[in-house]
Amino acid sequence: MLDVRRLQVLRAVITSGSITAAARNLGYTPSAISQQLSTLEREAGTELFERVGRGIRPTPAGTLLSEHAEVLSGQLAKAEAALTELKNGRTGRLAIRYFATAGAALVPPAVAAIRAEYPGIELDLKLTEPNDPMPEVESGRADIAIVVLPRTDPVAKGIELVHLLDDPYRAVLPKHHPLTRKRVLELADLAEEPWVGVDLVPGACRQLLMESCAAAGFSPNIAVDADDYQTAQGFVAAGLGVTLVPELGLGTPHPGVTIRKVRHPGPFRAIHAAVAAHAMGQPAVERLLSAMRHASATAA
Repeated sequence: MLDVRRLQVLRAVITSGSITAAARNLGYTPSAISQQLSTLEREAGTELFERVGRGIRPTPAGTLLSEHAEVLSGQLAKAEAALTELKNGRTGRLAIRYFATAGAALVPPAVAAIRAEYPGIELDLKLTEPNDPMPEVESGRADIAIVVLPRTDPVAKGIELVHLLDDPYRAVLPKHHPLTRKRVLELADLAEEPWVGVDLVPGACRQLLMESCAAAGFSPNIAVDADDYQTAQGFVAAGLGVTLVPELGLGTPHPGVTIRKVRHPGPFRAIHAAVAAHAMGQPAVERLLSAMRHASATAA
């Protein structure tokens, strides 16, 4: 196997015209250069220089290897530049996993910021709902996941949680429901009402709703289930029940519903970015999180 550093020495001798000049340019002694060339000749299995008077000149093999050394030097320079870009967070790949309402409100402006400031970053975006996105980071398949706390399972080592926003739930009522006369509802006001079920998949959101209702002294009477927040609003508008929807999930409220704040308790989703340890501190990741926080402040 030919040594790249010795090939570079060979190239320096040929381009500078002598061992002495190459030694001076490289900061070595002439004897050290001669030793490097002797070792390279043994590796190549052929002579690379021949004597001409008091000097030397490259053999065809020496010229051939010198040409390849020039190509290798160019490739190494490109590799070093690419590595610098990667270490500075300007190139590479970021895999981001998220749930639907975060995808609609937080992810698009953050992606736009990365596209504008770090065009060399390749983004791998995937909606995981109804599955929890956290396992994607735990398994190494993703660098960042947008998740809701509290969680029933502890967060794995090597993952840092970065708070993005608290997303409060709002009561969604049929437009002419008697409770719409109140500007702010007590959660217990909804105890006797039929409910439109949302957040059906076991997880942090469902746990939060059930615990909040329990704290208000009741268990919701689910009259009909909805697969998503927009469908739930449609069911509420049709008079089939009431429900709680987080602000990020409201989108454009259905014209047939009225939205009211809720208190005692006022449930909210604590939304975090779960970031793999290897990604923390990368400039592109920091910019992504900053853009998400800005989007959350705008959405609040």
